[in-house]
Amino acid sequence: MKNRSLVSIEDYSKDEILKILELAAKFEAKPVQKILEGYVVASLFFEPSTRTRLSFESAVNKLGGRVIGFSDSGSSSVKKGESLNDTILTVANYSDLIVMRHPLEGAAKFASEVSQVPIVNAGDGANQHPTQTLLDMYSIQKTQGTLENLNIFLIGDLKYGRTVHSLLMAMSKFNATFNFISPDELKMPDEYKIYLDNLGLKYYEHRDFTGYISEADIMYMTRVQRERFSDPMEYEKVKNVYVLRNHMLKNTKDNMRILHPLPRVNEINEDVDKNEKAYYFTQALNGVFTRQAILASIIGVV
Repeated sequence: MKNRSLVSIEDYSKDEILKILELAAKFEAKPVQKILEGYVVASLFFEPSTRTRLSFESAVNKLGGRVIGFSDSGSSSVKKGESLNDTILTVANYSDLIVMRHPLEGAAKFASEVSQVPIVNAGDGANQHPTQTLLDMYSIQKTQGTLENLNIFLIGDLKYGRTVHSLLMAMSKFNATFNFISPDELKMPDEYKIYLDNLGLKYYEHRDFTGYISEADIMYMTRVQRERFSDPMEYEKVKNVYVLRNHMLKNTKDNMRILHPLPRVNEINEDVDKNEKAYYFTQALNGVFTRQAILASIIGVV
């Protein structure tokens, strides 16, 4: 993994995923170290972010490294018309690794092809979000005691949701069964269903989840993303189509846990937060340890 970019979750084999999760557990046990002292990580966020950007910065700071970059492309030379190519070539001169979020699909792959230092994809449009997937898998492993043979419910925006696309590809390495719950407008794209078909894995599609969640090991809720809709009326039609409430969890499995990449809007009612099956805020904390493992592995200090 040393000096290799992480653009897609497919860049890591099953064994490499398990290695990252093993390292994340070690960083959770000892999150403050000085192994990145003298290293500079560039944080280039062309699109807004709270958890991803701050957890990466926290991960670097806890390991003794330094962070440079921007959280708004409007405060960079992009506003003056600088190309992505020129931004990456310039920033690579100042850093040992670049973490990048960009609204365009394929931007991270392009950056990895021109950069002299590794690129870590922190989300590119509706395409991939591999570091979110790795922290999701760490959360699943911690709560279920395994990654194998689980029943995963993916709920909400399955068309534009880059987190569900990456998670599907990763969990397919562990013989998962998938249940897709979405309105017709936001169904899982055919390319991902074909991907599962080629692997011989089972998946089911539903319009509602209330009659099926007793079978779930993991409920992965997602928000309907306003920023992915060009027509505001289309967004209004589907934004509140699924709302999880505490009383709906009555007959769910004891081991079932609710994950969400956050931010949430209305899709999980606040009355769920105190339920022991709500895991999304701890999931966000797990992002620090997992991203420590990713950064340390790529830079090559572990």
